[in-house]
Amino acid sequence: MTDNLSLVSGVAQRYASALLDLAEGEGLTADVLRDLTAFEGMLAESGDLVRLVKSPAFSADEQLAALTALLDKAGISGLAANFVKLVARNRRLFVLPDMITAFRAQLAERRGEATAEVVSANALSDDHVAALKEALSASTGKSVNIAAKVDPALIGGLVVMIGSRMIDTSLRTKLNSLKFAMKEVG
Repeated sequence: MTDNLSLVSGVAQRYASALLDLAEGEGLTADVLRDLTAFEGMLAESGDLVRLVKSPAFSADEQLAALTALLDKAGISGLAANFVKLVARNRRLFVLPDMITAFRAQLAERRGEATAEVVSANALSDDHVAALKEALSASTGKSVNIAAKVDPALIGGLVVMIGSRMIDTSLRTKLNSLKFAMKEVG
């Protein structure tokens, strides 16, 4: 299982790297990022699109025809559209979400940026996001982008993941630790 995961990760990394090199060479990095982000949003909104992308039941021609129509309708063209079509023709469509993630990560790395995944119990205000960006940038020495998510189960506090480091100040974790400590005492 781990070998499959690393294989998929390796495929995603290679495709993303090739796309990024091409986009940078043609000066289209911002356009490609915008279009891939739009496609990623379409995936998040459509279970049918996810099935089309992930299911081996569809032939490459069926996937390509459906995606071509969808990309045209969404106004996604140029390098990003050609990339998605190439991935479909090569029967690697099921790896496309990982390719988009890898593209974004490689682009951030080349720009000297880092992305922090921040989960909070409630939506963060703009002031909180700005303060968090500033603190994380000072800590890492890089420009930090915030990918914020809300999980009410945290009750309060934050869980911040940046690179391989995780900082968990959530009330849920503190309560679980206290519960565990109370069991040991009793």
